[in-house]
Amino acid sequence: MKNAGNSRAEAPHNRVSIVDVAVLAGVSTQTVSRVANGSPEVRDVTRRHVIAAMNELGYRPNSAARALKRGSFRTIGVITFSLSSLGNMRTLEAIAFHAARQDFAITLLPVTAPTQAGIQGAFSRMGELAVDAVIAIMEVHLLDAATVTLPPGVKVVVVDSDAGEQYSVVDTDQADGAHKAVQHLLDLGHEAVWHVAGPEESFASERRAAAWRATLTAAGKPVPPVIRGDWSADSGYDAGLRLADEPGCTAVFAANDHMALGLLRAFREKGKSVPEDISLVGFDDVPEASSYTPPLTTVHQNFADIGERCVDNILQELRTHTTGPGITLVPAQLVVRQSTAHPKT
Repeated sequence: MKNAGNSRAEAPHNRVSIVDVAVLAGVSTQTVSRVANGSPEVRDVTRRHVIAAMNELGYRPNSAARALKRGSFRTIGVITFSLSSLGNMRTLEAIAFHAARQDFAITLLPVTAPTQAGIQGAFSRMGELAVDAVIAIMEVHLLDAATVTLPPGVKVVVVDSDAGEQYSVVDTDQADGAHKAVQHLLDLGHEAVWHVAGPEESFASERRAAAWRATLTAAGKPVPPVIRGDWSADSGYDAGLRLADEPGCTAVFAANDHMALGLLRAFREKGKSVPEDISLVGFDDVPEASSYTPPLTTVHQNFADIGERCVDNILQELRTHTTGPGITLVPAQLVVRQSTAHPKT
């Protein structure tokens, strides 16, 4: 016959239950449950005794069962199509830290295919992973074009989309940020502002391009043909080679800072000085922007604020048991550095 010591040693291999802990600690199962749930009604000496028994047996409380009992998993799911972009990573970081401050965890689920099937599959998977609500970081026109619909009844906040009539959306004020960039160049005296835009399928890219065009039109200035990039420095470099040879090009608004970096390289190779020959404004205010040569004038996006507002909005939905459509816009600020100046007379 095995002695009690051997039984305890083998207990971790036999799916230790709350009853095993109660027997070893010499308390009731209700007391063990109170300790597992962090109840203040348990005396400290009893709590320490129960925790010691849990550790000896290798017992781990069933958090899923407790969550079902209280009706909350205290977990937010995050669905995203990309982890490579600065905005997504900064927003995700802010979501994780702010959720933790509210005693919530996050479960991340990248979606490789931005399609209806991909989205539906992600939400199904989120259901299996037991989350209370979902934050979807959408950087393409899926929701706007109605090719993707989110499952009904799911509490969700969407980042970077134009679906405020259906969902709670949080985003940078893309239009105002682009307007500030273009207006800054016009105020310096430039007669035209060229634009290197991001991909057409990007909501942010199209919002910035539309504001660039509208600002020039409102000022009675010519609207040059847009040049497309793919957010990369290489695509900015290719655009810069073209613009350096464009007669009368004295100012460029790049849709992000990485493309602006490529533009700077191309202008330098073509013998164009920034800002003496061409002024340049970017968008994002990446950490390295102040170390570009010259330091880059750009539009600052407050990704930390975006992430925190996503969490606040989703927690509000959980508290009120509602889903509130609408758009929360986070202001963008123009940061003026040394890459812009008055045009040559």
